[in-house]
Amino acid sequence: MVAPQPGIGDWYRSNGGELFEVVAVDDDDGTIDIQYFDGTVEEMDREDWEAQWDEGLIEAAEPPEDWSGSVDAEDADEELHGESFGEDSTLRAGPLDGLDLFE
Repeated sequence: MVAPQPGIGDWYRSNGGELFEVVAVDDDDGTIDIQYFDGTVEEMDREDWEAQWDEGLIEAAEPPEDWSGSVDAEDADEELHGESFGEDSTLRAGPLDGLDLFE
C-alpha cells in the first residue's frame, strides 16, 4: 500500500499505540515534524515515513477528543494572575510621573 501524503493537522498512531499529529512538512528537506500527544516533537525523513507505513508501524487515526494534549493553558494563566507573586493582588506598578517622554 502506498503511504499517504502527511498533511499538517493529520493524526496517526504508531505501532506502540501512541497518537501523534503532523505539525510540519518540509518538501525541500524531505522531512516531516510530528508531535506526540504528550508534547514531544520529532523529525522524520520522508523515506522513514514511507518505510514505517509499508511495515504497518504507522496508521491513520482519529484525533483524540481532547486534542490539546500537552497544552496546559490553566497553569500558565494562574502564574500570570498572582500565584508567582504569592497571591498578593496589591502589587501595582507606580505612576509614570516624572518620566520625560522627550529625553
